[in-house]
Amino acid sequence: MIYRTDLAVENVQYNGQDVQGYLIQEEVHPPCKMELVEICSEEASRQFGKPIGKYATVSFPPFSDSISRSEPGIGLISQCLTEMLPQKGCVLVMGLGNRGLTADALGPKAADRILATRHIQRELARVAGIDDLRSVAVCSPGVLGETGMETAEILVSLVKEIQPQAVIAIDALAAADIHRMGCTVQITDAGIAPGSGVGNSRPQLDEKTVRVPVIGIGVPTVVDARTMAAQLLGKEQPPEPEIPLTVTAREIDLLVNRAAAVVAKAVNQSLFPGLEESLIRELTE
Repeated sequence: MIYRTDLAVENVQYNGQDVQGYLIQEEVHPPCKMELVEICSEEASRQFGKPIGKYATVSFPPFSDSISRSEPGIGLISQCLTEMLPQKGCVLVMGLGNRGLTADALGPKAADRILATRHIQRELARVAGIDDLRSVAVCSPGVLGETGMETAEILVSLVKEIQPQAVIAIDALAAADIHRMGCTVQITDAGIAPGSGVGNSRPQLDEKTVRVPVIGIGVPTVVDARTMAAQLLGKEQPPEPEIPLTVTAREIDLLVNRAAAVVAKAVNQSLFPGLEESLIRELTE
């Protein structure tokens, strides 16, 4: 049983019994765990509803409790991003979602903490002691209801103008399992489909549509109400009639703030491996 989820590992968990053309493995890095799914065939892509690509899912202790034990997981996220990103060239970081809706504010809140350097001239960087920085641009484009523009339209225009070598798209995700909400980060080189996990799918953001590699990274902040009800009742099928609702946690504001901090720290580590964390914090806060 699976209904609404953005997590490839959940698609495999629920639907992978009779599907060929995918690989899955698990690595444990206490107190964190990483599950690696690679969708290799068109058949598996159709069955799972996910594009061909690599999906890494890092599980943490709940962000709502503490992020003090998150360092191993942050390192795993950073490592995955480094492997997926081109070694050189400008990177555009997009914080997707609605800043005014707490459960959907992960992208903008994480983008606020990313170090933007594209505007820093070489001489200024040298004088400041931060030369040899990678060129990074950061944007939080808002949502269609605020701007009248699809995120894909904005992103395609930005890519055409600033010509980055890759895009990192950060967004809130939906999960099927309530135990993955607020303690899971997915990183994928297959791009991202904003809103797909809650049945509000917008145009896919990937290399085909944007013309440069798009790395998607996100944290589940909601679960499908029907799936959650079935889990709580111990049933294999969700109750009828269908309830077109998603559910989030009571402490969602704390969860999103801490998840944004974790994601941003991992992205900064990947983009600026030689820069001290304290300096990045000074330049972004």
